[in-house]
Amino acid sequence: MLSYNYYRVLLSPHSIDKTFKLCGITRSTCQIDLRSHRFMATTSGKNTTNYDYDYFVVGGGSGGVRSSRIAAQLGARVALAENKQLGGTCVNVGCVPKKLFCYASQFRELFHDAHGYGWPKIDMNYNDHNWKKFLESKNAEIQRLNNAYEKNQKDNNVEIIKGRATLKDSHTVIVNDKEYSTKHILVAVGGCPIIPNIEGREHIITSDDAFFLEKLPKNVIIVGGGYIATEFACIFNGFGCEVTLILRGKTILSSFDEDIRAKLTDELKKNGINILYQTEVERIEKSSDDSFRVKFKQDKTPMDTNLVMFAIGRHPNTYNIGLEKAGIKTDDNGVIKVDDYSQTTMPNIYAVGDCTDRKALTPVAIQEGHYLANMLFGNEQPRKVDYATVGTTVFSEPAIGTCGLTEQQARETYGVDGYDVYESTFKPMFVQLSKRDRKSYVKLIVDRNGQQRVVGIHLMDHAAPEIIQMCSVAIRAGATKDLFDHTIGIHPTSAEEIVQIRKKREKKN
Repeated sequence: MLSYNYYRVLLSPHSIDKTFKLCGITRSTCQIDLRSHRFMATTSGKNTTNYDYDYFVVGGGSGGVRSSRIAAQLGARVALAENKQLGGTCVNVGCVPKKLFCYASQFRELFHDAHGYGWPKIDMNYNDHNWKKFLESKNAEIQRLNNAYEKNQKDNNVEIIKGRATLKDSHTVIVNDKEYSTKHILVAVGGCPIIPNIEGREHIITSDDAFFLEKLPKNVIIVGGGYIATEFACIFNGFGCEVTLILRGKTILSSFDEDIRAKLTDELKKNGINILYQTEVERIEKSSDDSFRVKFKQDKTPMDTNLVMFAIGRHPNTYNIGLEKAGIKTDDNGVIKVDDYSQTTMPNIYAVGDCTDRKALTPVAIQEGHYLANMLFGNEQPRKVDYATVGTTVFSEPAIGTCGLTEQQARETYGVDGYDVYESTFKPMFVQLSKRDRKSYVKLIVDRNGQQRVVGIHLMDHAAPEIIQMCSVAIRAGATKDLFDHTIGIHPTSAEEIVQIRKKREKKN
């Protein structure tokens, strides 16, 4: 019999490293492989347990739908529970209807600008728009997508269970008073808008409600300065409504680059959007003529309006769904704690999307769910989502797109003298004939050390959402300023400005 000391020497880190070198591999490679075996399902698509399902997904939003479908394609027995329409926030009260609202709101300006191109002059106001017809068309499109989602899931053998799901324990889900056992659980319940606890809160609408308004309001107050508030300010303004945007702080889009914020703020004001800074609503009173009076905590004159919308953030839909019974830990705001691979504090339960504290964006939730299904049922090594290079856009007017570091983040990462800025402000070609006062803006942030990688790109332009997508590929690939400089632009476009900026901006004081 071999002695204990023999095994201790054989399994020591030094001996293991020597063995790995002989085999041409590293210990880190082995550690990754061992970790992958910890997570991977041993079934490989074949059920070897007594559970009803291999994978039970709670929530039919973007992340849950993608993860369940991929898992089913890989051979897992999958159920998905949802008490509303499939598609979650994005399809029903988020990205998709919002983009349709953006399109609809832009025609009034396009009709006006067409006069510069020889078309009859058409100046419209909000009374000229057929709101009812637009909502009917929007609702029909959303229903089409709902049906497509459901058909796609069923075609891939995902069992859809309609009803609100709660967790009984770490392997049991209850829907409509029926219990289902499962090996793995994915919580993908998304989030919902925050409504402040102020007097008159019953008069507040959120972005969810805005998609179903019976009529277009003439006057709108929007409270908030993030994505949703900024986008809806532009939407209502585009329809011809009088819009006031109320900010608690000193700027819109506080997490975005400082210059892109300033440039967009200038454009919003030129569009006629009124912005109040460092202002908080104290209460809302309903007037006799079906309008509302908004009073502020600060010593400011009350404002009358036809609609009060709050867009001050969202919180996860994690309350009263049995997380504590299943051993899942959350923070004080109900956000589910997960590791880099979406695993919760219970080893067989995972969470993706807006109920976790990562990037609350639809494509991010989709990738999180996809990676998770591949890890559990596709025998793939665990893969982390690269949150640092996620491109994003705000569908304002004009739109902005951003990817990588802001200038503030570059200062914190590289120091004041560790990065360079290249920027350009210009008038886009489309508005030249219409004589509209509109500016576009491009900003590149470059790591001054080493190969001068482009580490941040920030755009403001009508086409920014389309342009920033490929910019994110360049940043993720580690493209350098030299590569940008020697890439031939496509003329005439706004995008060509990205590869034509040569002069560094002077350092700010």
